[in-house]
This record gives sequence, structure tokens and C-alpha cells, in this order.
Amino acid sequence: MIGADGEQLGVMTPDVAWQRAVEEGLDLVEVAPNASPPVCRIMDYGRYKYELKKKSGKSKGHSAALKEVKLRPRTDDHDLNFKLKNARRFLIDGDKVKVTVMFRGREIVHTALGRQQLDRVKEMIGALASVESPPRMEGRFLSMIMVPNREAVAEARKAEEAAAKAELAEKEQEAAKDEATAAKE
Repeated sequence: MIGADGEQLGVMTPDVAWQRAVEEGLDLVEVAPNASPPVCRIMDYGRYKYELKKKSGKSKGHSAALKEVKLRPRTDDHDLNFKLKNARRFLIDGDKVKVTVMFRGREIVHTALGRQQLDRVKEMIGALASVESPPRMEGRFLSMIMVPNREAVAEARKAEEAAAKAELAEKEQEAAKDEATAAKE
């Protein structure tokens, strides 16, 4: 029998061990049933299960999800920039990005336009990502998968943080000026 503090309590009958666990307000758990005599421990079993679950969840970390950005062969520059802003955010978060060009109706004849669109995407994203799988046709969809480049992502994060700090400092200066003008009036 092992106590709640980890001290050895010695050999005792199951009834006495159970009574002792009830007195402490904890559970009696059989730790080694195959030992002779079986080893039991006084513990909070719910807390023990919770800590095991917490430990197993920590080791997983961030697994790269596959996010998708859908385009059309004739997607305009502004719309393309907007969609690529989301793609950059996904890449910075560590996710893979699948860029898909959808063809409808007679557009399927002009797959070259879709390939040009994907080339523009590669060029606009630049060093932030590398192509994991090159563009390939899957029915009416032309798609490629891009994975984040760790060094470029780290630099992009630093640049974002610096921009956020600069914006915060600018807002603080404006607030100080507003307070100064309010005090003069």
C-alpha cells in the first residue's frame, strides 16, 4: 500500500486500505495487480487521468493543416491580392496552402491561362513558400500545393511584429497629442 504522499504504508487488507482512502477523501487505485501482494495507491484518480490527458496533448504541437485558396482563370489583380493575403497568413501560421484554379464551361479549353495564374501566385508569394506539388489537372481543377519556408516565415513574423509595435507607438503619440490639445482648451 502506497499513501497519497508516496510513502510506504505496508501490507494491509483491502477493507483497511479502502477505509484509509475514504478518510483522506481520495480513491484507492490498484497500481500493480500482478505483484505479490498486489500494490494499491491512494490518489485522486480524476486528477491523475486529467494530467495524463494534458501530457499527451502537449506533445502534438501544431500540425500543418491544408488550407485552400480558390481562383478562376480570369481573377482580377485586386481579388488575387486579397486571396493571396489570406494565403500568406496561412503560410505564416505554418499551414500548407493548396491553390486551385477552377474552370467552368468553355474555360477548360484555356488551361494555359490557369497555369499563368498559378505562376503569378508563385511569383507573388515569393520566398515565403516553396512548391510541394507542381500544378496538375484534376478534372476541372488545376491545383498546386505550397509549403511554408521556415526562414522566410520567421522573417515575416518579425516584420509583422515590428510593424505592430510601430503602429502602437504611433497611436500612443496621437493619443498624447490629443490629450495635450484637450488640456490647452
